[in-house]
Amino acid sequence: MWTIALLTALALVLMLAISIAFALRARNMQIWIGSYLRRRPPRVTDKPVHVMFCFVDHFEPAWGKADLATQRARVDRWCNDYRKLANTHRDADGRPPQHTFFYPEEEYLEEHLQKLATLCADGFGEIEVHLHHDNDTPDNFRVTIDRFNKVLHERHHALPRDPKTGELRFGFIHGNWCLDNSRADGRWCGINNELILLRELGCYADFTLPSAPSETQTRMINAIYYAKDDPTRPKSHNTGELVRVGGKPSGDLMIVQGPLGLNWRSRRFGIIPRIENADIRHACPPTPDRVDAWIDTSVHVEGRPEWIFVKIHTHGTQERDMDTLLGDATDRMHRYLENTYNDRRRYVLHYVTAREVYNIIKAAEAGLTGNPHDYRDYELPRPGTVIAAQAQTA
Repeated sequence: MWTIALLTALALVLMLAISIAFALRARNMQIWIGSYLRRRPPRVTDKPVHVMFCFVDHFEPAWGKADLATQRARVDRWCNDYRKLANTHRDADGRPPQHTFFYPEEEYLEEHLQKLATLCADGFGEIEVHLHHDNDTPDNFRVTIDRFNKVLHERHHALPRDPKTGELRFGFIHGNWCLDNSRADGRWCGINNELILLRELGCYADFTLPSAPSETQTRMINAIYYAKDDPTRPKSHNTGELVRVGGKPSGDLMIVQGPLGLNWRSRRFGIIPRIENADIRHACPPTPDRVDAWIDTSVHVEGRPEWIFVKIHTHGTQERDMDTLLGDATDRMHRYLENTYNDRRRYVLHYVTAREVYNIIKAAEAGLTGNPHDYRDYELPRPGTVIAAQAQTA
C-alpha cells in the first residue's frame, strides 16, 4: 500500500518537474532563470535612493508597412499627446518625463525626424539609433550606421559629439532583439563582431535588453556591464564584467539592461508567474505593482546601490498601444512614481534620457557621489550644445 502511494507521489513529482521544464523552455527561461534565482539585490537604508527612470522607445512609424498618411498620424499624435502628458509631471529636478526615441535607420523620413527633433528641443527627450537588418556584413553595417549618424546630427541636431575627440556618439537598440547575431538561426543580424563595430562607430552603450521571452535574452540579467566581443562567435554579450565604482572599461561595449524577473501577482493558469520584462503596452500597462517590481530590482553600478536605474521600453507607434502610452495608464504611472518614489527622504526621482543614463553611470564608475542630477552631462553633452558653441566661436 505504502509502495503504491510512494510511487504515485513520485510520478506526480516527476510530471510536475517535466511540466515546469517544458514551461521554462517554451519561454526560453532556462537561459536566465538561474541568474534570477541567485541574485540578491542590495537594500539601502541609511540614505536616499535616487531613481533614474528612463523610457526607451523602439519608435517605428512605418510599422506594419503603414502608408505615409498613417505614419504621419502616428508621429503627430506622439508629438501632440506626449507633450500634453509630460507637461503635467515633474521629477525632483523640475524636469518632465524624458522619452528616448530610438529611430530605425531603414525607416528614415526627414519630416518625421524634424517633428521629433522639435519635441526633443523643447525638453521632452532625445533621439538615438535603432536598426533592423538581416544577413548583413561588417562593411555595410559600418556604412549604414556612419551615414545615419551624420544625417541625424547634421539635419536634426541629434547625437552628441564627444568633447575630447569630436566623434559622434550614440546609444543603440538592435531590431528584433538580435544584438551580435544572437538568434540561433542567425536571422535579423548576421554579424558576429557587432559589439566591436558599434564601439568603433561611436556607440556609448546598448539598450536592447531585456529581450525575454526571446531566445536572444542573455544569461546575465538586471545588470550594467561591459561585454567583450568574440568576433568568431555570436551573442558575446551573454555575460560580461559589471561596471563598478573605481573600475575601468573592460570590454568592447557597455550593456545597460532594464528589469527582468517574474511577476508572481500575475500567473498563467493560476500557477506559472508571468515574465516581467519592463515592456509597456496595452496588454501590459504600467501598474503600481509593476513599478514597485522595477524599483525593487535595483539595477545599479556595483558599489553605488543608492543610485538605481529603471529602464523600461515600448514600441510606441502601434495604434493598439497608444492609448496606454499616451493616456491615463501612463499618466497614473508617473503620478505613482512622483508620489511614492520622490519624497526626498527615502527616494529621489530623476527622469533621464539614455544619454543621461550613460553619463550618470560613468560618474558612478569614477567614484562621484551626491546628486546624480549633477552628472546628466558628465561625459557627453546634450545634443546641440557643442554645435552651438562651435557656431558662437566661429
